[in-house]
Amino acid sequence: MMFDLFEDSKKRVHFIGIGGISMSGLAEILIDYGYTVSGSDRVSSNLTEKLQNLGAKIYIGHDASNVHGADIVVYTAAIKEDNPELIEAKRLNLEIMDRAEFLGQIMRKYSKGIAISGTHGKTTTTSMVSLILLNANLDPTIMVGGEVDAIKGNVRPGKSPYFVTEACEYKKSFLKFYPYIGLILNIDADHLDCYKDIDEIHESFFKFAQLIPKNGCLIAYAEDKRVVDIIEKVNCNKISYGINKGDFTATNIVYDEKGCPSFTALYKGSPYYNFKLSIPGEHNILNALASIACCNFLQIDKKIMAQSLLDFKGTHRRFEKKGENNGVVVIDDYAHHPAEIKATLKAAKNYPHNRIYCVFQPHTYSRTISLFNEFASAFNDVDKLILTDIYAAREKDTGVVSSEMLCDAIYQNGVNVEFIKSFDDIVDYLKKELHGGDILITMGAGDVYKVGESFLK
Repeated sequence: MMFDLFEDSKKRVHFIGIGGISMSGLAEILIDYGYTVSGSDRVSSNLTEKLQNLGAKIYIGHDASNVHGADIVVYTAAIKEDNPELIEAKRLNLEIMDRAEFLGQIMRKYSKGIAISGTHGKTTTTSMVSLILLNANLDPTIMVGGEVDAIKGNVRPGKSPYFVTEACEYKKSFLKFYPYIGLILNIDADHLDCYKDIDEIHESFFKFAQLIPKNGCLIAYAEDKRVVDIIEKVNCNKISYGINKGDFTATNIVYDEKGCPSFTALYKGSPYYNFKLSIPGEHNILNALASIACCNFLQIDKKIMAQSLLDFKGTHRRFEKKGENNGVVVIDDYAHHPAEIKATLKAAKNYPHNRIYCVFQPHTYSRTISLFNEFASAFNDVDKLILTDIYAAREKDTGVVSSEMLCDAIYQNGVNVEFIKSFDDIVDYLKKELHGGDILITMGAGDVYKVGESFLK
């Protein structure tokens, strides 16, 4: 049965894992449409408390009785088959959907769905596009995988045909979406716990691009050969971009004293408009060009684009300056893939500093082992690297890989690195080692940001 956003609002929807960033966003959209919403999660958080204040019934802990009275049950990829609520929902023959399918069914109701995919840069680019649409008074519905100050969180319900969302390739979930405009920012080896190799990843991005209707548009990165292969094969409007190749390119690139770039965007070789960013790094020029290409297709005024990109100060956990302590600048970044690590550290080189200290927490055993050699060579731009334990997330430790093993491999590449297990011990070490003018970057998709917060205290 198809879920109908406008017809089914008398129904109660229950979310298993409602505290997740995407699930909480879906729940908030439904509340805005007048649904009765309930949900459960292992622990309370600011997201569950926000939903509770909006009227959702929140259960802490999973219990079969939580789904009683629900009409539709939505669950995340992290929920296992033995979850008592999922088992009970099946026993009661309730309508059950995974998060991606449910998001796709909601997206179906918006004629101008914008889905932003890619191994890296999704959250930042989604935020950039969202801010431009907001400032153009297009009243978009927005779902971002991070917290954005402009919308005071990760979601904004709107009432127009525009729906902007990240489209994640994990478990091929983006193949359940309905994009009018699809963006492919890059294609890299990741999530190798659910893909057998890069060729299967490439194939899933091609299938995503094929979801775009003929009158829609693919916005794609022209300096990635796998993405170019997809551009050549799909049958819809296409706009490419890159620093040096593509329909939209960048010239006259200049970095200010904080490493933030300004540039002239060219369209098919002719000057288009001048842009200045308030976030650092060449990778963010690419994110901006993707946003510009998308909003050009939507015929949004260039001045609105330029002002929006200047106003955009980044999302939380993306090269986010957390504060200073005795002249040491603390920056937190979500980078957890070798390509992201290199881009973040390259951006840090343009930031004023004496030395760059990085505390990295690897994310999942499967990613660490499958990209082991790439991780080993990703930290050449740091003066000192501290590794802490692998953040398990959804996985179990099988003993095949460890941070100590990665530490040895990084050391073999000539990097000043050491393994320190406890966050408290890391903070004590940093207090002794760091001096005014140094940068401390905490890096990873787990809870490594707590190191920076403790250091600032």
